[in-house]
Amino acid sequence: MSVSDLFKPLSLIHGPAMRNRFMLAPLTNQQSDLSGAASDYDQEWIRQLSQGGYGLITTAATFVEAGGIAFSRQLGIHDDAHLPGLAKMAAAIREGGALSAVQLHHAGHRANPLLGGIPSPASSRTLKGVNALKTEEVERIRDSFIAAARRAEIAGFDGVALHGAFGWILSEFMSPLLNDRADRYGGSLENRARLTTEVMEGIRRASGPDFQIGWRLSVERYGLILDELQTITAAIFDRELIDYLDVALWDTAQIVQDGTFKGQTMLSVFTEIPRKRVRLGVAGKIWSAHRAAEVLDEGADFVLVGRPGILERDFPLRVKANPEHRSPTLPVTAEFLRQGGLSERFIRHLRGWDYFVEPGSL
Repeated sequence: MSVSDLFKPLSLIHGPAMRNRFMLAPLTNQQSDLSGAASDYDQEWIRQLSQGGYGLITTAATFVEAGGIAFSRQLGIHDDAHLPGLAKMAAAIREGGALSAVQLHHAGHRANPLLGGIPSPASSRTLKGVNALKTEEVERIRDSFIAAARRAEIAGFDGVALHGAFGWILSEFMSPLLNDRADRYGGSLENRARLTTEVMEGIRRASGPDFQIGWRLSVERYGLILDELQTITAAIFDRELIDYLDVALWDTAQIVQDGTFKGQTMLSVFTEIPRKRVRLGVAGKIWSAHRAAEVLDEGADFVLVGRPGILERDFPLRVKANPEHRSPTLPVTAEFLRQGGLSERFIRHLRGWDYFVEPGSL
């Protein structure tokens, strides 16, 4: 495909189509108010992105229960008090022409007690001295995801994206390493995936006919098994429980090193699944217009832009203007980020990644 194909609309099962094939990946930035309310810094970040030409813009990981917080200054959606700030974000995205989604998140066993988080493991063996969640507590967290989705719809978002990646709670329950439960949320693959599927089913029942559901899935670490992930993804596609899947890879070109799919690209493991009307996107080192177009050739329906979107809020527009465009090379100086419009709070977060901001850069 040519770069121009990235700017073709993409229909979804529910609601309006994406105007093009660029989705902004959910990007943690730690610049919300301490209460979880959207800050002026959040609003400015979203305002800049809304003018950037994306088809769909996703918020940072947004915690669905006070006890599920992972990061300082994380965006929240567990209280109606968060609605005004969220509504302002949704309106800005809509005015810019993109679709919008809140990424729904619960930190599970990695909830941060220093921030009021309550570590909530699937298994009693995960954290010393911390018991596994009781069945009724799992059901409460499930219902908190569903209630948060309802808030997102009230706030004016087009949908939500479930954070099922990186060992957070939905991913944690999927893992046989982190889940040794004996109730209906543990044991078989179907049971370990039950929290995820019940959240999807509950959101669909609670929301309107145009509300969209996405799901972010990672395949590395945390004891996840690629064969199992392909199997459960196929079942979710077959039931059309979601509008789109976001496969979060470290590198879209990475090759499976062992097991059933050895020698295949990780992306191909998912693109070969019959997906009915569900759309599939992928994130991971998509730094250039050329690579974005290649990913469509490899079977994806859309691409997710992460780090390039931080460096250039208008990455899609730059690609449209120049089919040879490539994102700046990392690391960059703090001043480069400052001049691009990032807040000091966001820059402070990025300093935690040694490859992003030049060491010693003021």
